[in-house]
Amino acid sequence: MSRSTLLTGLSELTTVDDALGTLRDAAVVVEDGLFAWVGPAAEAPACDDAVDLGGRAALPGWVDSHSHLVFDGDRAAEFEARMAGQAYAAGGIGVTTSATRAADDERLRGLVAGRVAEAVAGGTTYLETKTGYGLTVHDEERSARIAAASADEATYLGAHLVPAGADAEEYTELVCGPMLDAVAPHVRWADVFCDRGAFTPEQTRRVLEACRAAGLGLRLHGNQLEQGAGAALAVEFGAASVDHLNFLSDDDVAALAASGTDASGRRRPGHETVATVLPACDLSTRAPLAPARRLLDAGATVALASNCNPGTSYTSSMNFCVGTAVLQMHLSLEEALRAATLGGARALRRDAESLAAGTRPRPVAGEAPIGRVAVGHRADLHVLDAPAAIHLAYRPGMPLTHAVWRAGVRAR
Repeated sequence: MSRSTLLTGLSELTTVDDALGTLRDAAVVVEDGLFAWVGPAAEAPACDDAVDLGGRAALPGWVDSHSHLVFDGDRAAEFEARMAGQAYAAGGIGVTTSATRAADDERLRGLVAGRVAEAVAGGTTYLETKTGYGLTVHDEERSARIAAASADEATYLGAHLVPAGADAEEYTELVCGPMLDAVAPHVRWADVFCDRGAFTPEQTRRVLEACRAAGLGLRLHGNQLEQGAGAALAVEFGAASVDHLNFLSDDDVAALAASGTDASGRRRPGHETVATVLPACDLSTRAPLAPARRLLDAGATVALASNCNPGTSYTSSMNFCVGTAVLQMHLSLEEALRAATLGGARALRRDAESLAAGTRPRPVAGEAPIGRVAVGHRADLHVLDAPAAIHLAYRPGMPLTHAVWRAGVRAR
């Protein structure tokens, strides 16, 4: 028999739900892994169990929609050189590829499990991760198996980089053929790095077409290193998300803002291409910060994600990303919190609107929406050791995560 649990003593509850807004002196009821009730603590129903959170603030768990956790090896020397003035180039991925290929399955599983645990301890309750450090049929397939068993969402990124010594056209055919066939049973998504030093627009188009035909949802790395074709291709193919976006033209911004609208210009939530920005990566590469403020002002849907990886963003701290978005990207606290929760959920098509619209690839019956604290949503809650969520920016870098509930189970 299920048991209900009342979580009370919340000084501030950021629901990221337009109908509920931000509640003071709030409480929630968790039952069967879902939020069963949300409202003022004085009106809370009787429950089987109760937890008093002592006047702390809470919000939905972070939804990290972009990470690269399946890897071995260390690139601290590359990072140090970059901090000394060396420019970032995509080719550094090859260092991690060699180390990852050399690791056995048990070691990789242990490394990924440790990284997922770190993310959860920091308030992340839903996590996407990618392949992309194997770049052979065998290593991409095992990376996909490990990613699918370790994270909430697994993405095929065989089109991360052309391996050293390989012919780009032959490798693209491999990505679109035997490698895709091997990986597809384990993943829901496919991604392509469309940028200088990675895949050309023509190669990207071929990969997207093949992966779409295989029934995978589409994502892109784009416009990180130059003003390229990634964002435009993402919108053209109806990709769920295009990520990085440091260099955007006015046309790119307008296209992202208009994505997912119908012929009369009305918004169709759950159909748009989400603009996912990665502030920790921007800082770690000393790149211009992605124009999140400009994208929001234009009407685009924005997500914040960690891009946790060994070369350009070795952190899973969404607290840090949210604080950076407020302090340096000029987002309001409300905008940053929404981007790191509901924005990520929409980038993974796991929000209520996407589930209702049927735009989630390979849906599973009974999947509950995420990204909000609202009745019927998965009970993912991040409790801060602070009286209000603004402390994420007000006290940057401080260890503010007090407790985490993930699908109704306390994970910290």
